[in-house]
Amino acid sequence: MDLRKSSFGRRAFALAALSAFCLGTAVSLPSAASAQEKIRWKVQSTFNTGWPALGDPIARVSKMLADATDGRINLKVYEPGKIVPPLEISPSISRGDLPAAYNYMAYDQGRIPSAVLFSAVPFGMEPQEYAAWWFEDEGAELAAELYHKQNIHPLLCSTIGPETAGWFRKPITQLSDLDGLKIRFSGLGGMVLNRIGASATLMAGGEIFGALEKGTLDATEYSMPAIDEILGFYKIAKYNLFPGWHQPSTSTHLLINLDQWNALSKSDQALFEMACTAATMRALTTGEALQGGQINSFAEKGVTAAKLPDDVIAELKRVTNEVMTEEAAKDKDFARIWESQKAFHAQYQVWKEWGYLPRDFK
Repeated sequence: MDLRKSSFGRRAFALAALSAFCLGTAVSLPSAASAQEKIRWKVQSTFNTGWPALGDPIARVSKMLADATDGRINLKVYEPGKIVPPLEISPSISRGDLPAAYNYMAYDQGRIPSAVLFSAVPFGMEPQEYAAWWFEDEGAELAAELYHKQNIHPLLCSTIGPETAGWFRKPITQLSDLDGLKIRFSGLGGMVLNRIGASATLMAGGEIFGALEKGTLDATEYSMPAIDEILGFYKIAKYNLFPGWHQPSTSTHLLINLDQWNALSKSDQALFEMACTAATMRALTTGEALQGGQINSFAEKGVTAAKLPDDVIAELKRVTNEVMTEEAAKDKDFARIWESQKAFHAQYQVWKEWGYLPRDFK
C-alpha cells in the first residue's frame, strides 16, 4: 500500500514536510542581534585611557558597548596622538577620515571659539551643575547645533570636579607673584592669566614635566591631584594651590562623524547615549573618590597644599568677567551659550544655597 495515497499517509507526509520546513526556518533565520550591522570604529582619545576619571571613560564606553552587543559594536580606542594630534581630531572627524573621538572640545577653540564653553569655564559650573545643564536644560541641544555645522555629533562622556589652581615652585601670596610667570595653562583661564601679566602657554600633558625640569616652565596646571600625581609635577613644583578657579569642572565628549551617527539605527544611537551617560556618572564618582587621599599624601612627598588669597581670587574673577564679555562680543555662538550657562547657574544657585549645607561648620 502506498502510504502517500491514503488519508493517513497524506496527513503524515504533510506534517513531516511542515516540521522540516519549520526546523529549517528556525535554523536559518538570524537572530535580531546578529542581523544588525556590525560597527567597527577607530576612536582617538585625547587623554591617556589609564588616567582615572579623565581618560578611562572612553575605555568604559568601549567595553560597555561590546558587552551589551556581544561584540557587534567594537570601538578600538587609540591613545593620544596615535592616529592624529589632539588639535587635528575634530577636522578629521568632520571630513570622515576618523569615525569618532573622545575629545576635549576646548582644543577646538582656535577654529570654534565657543567650543571651550563645553569643556571648562573660569568661575563656571561645577560638574553636577554642568551635567544638569547638559541633560536637563539646553546644553546638549546647543552643542549639537554648534557641532552639526562641523558634521559632528557630540555626546557627553565625562564630567569631573575642579582642577587645582596649579603647581608652583613658591607660594602665590599676592597678584604680583603671577607677573611674568611662565605657566602652562589652557583655554579661557590662560587668557585671564595673560591679561594680568603672566605668560601662559598651552602644552600637551606628556610635555609638561620636561618643561618644568628644564625651567621652560615656572609652574603648571593640568588636572585633578590624582592625575597630576601620575605626571609627577610634585617632584619639581612643591606648592599645589587651590581652588581651581579656572576650571570648576572638566567635561569631555564623544564626537562622532554626523553621517556615521545618522546611519546608525535608533537602537544603536540609544546604546551609545546610554553608554556615555553611564560613563559620565562613573567619571564623576571616580574623580570624587580619589582626590582626598591624594591630598593627604602630600606631606610625605614634601608638597604643601595652599589656598590662593581671597583678594587674588577676587581679581581673577574680575578679569575673567572682562575676558568673557569681550569673547561674547566677538562671537554670537559664544554669547548665546554663555548666556544659557549664566541663566542656568543663577537658577541652580537658588537651590544650592537653600538646599545644601554650607559645609563651613566644624
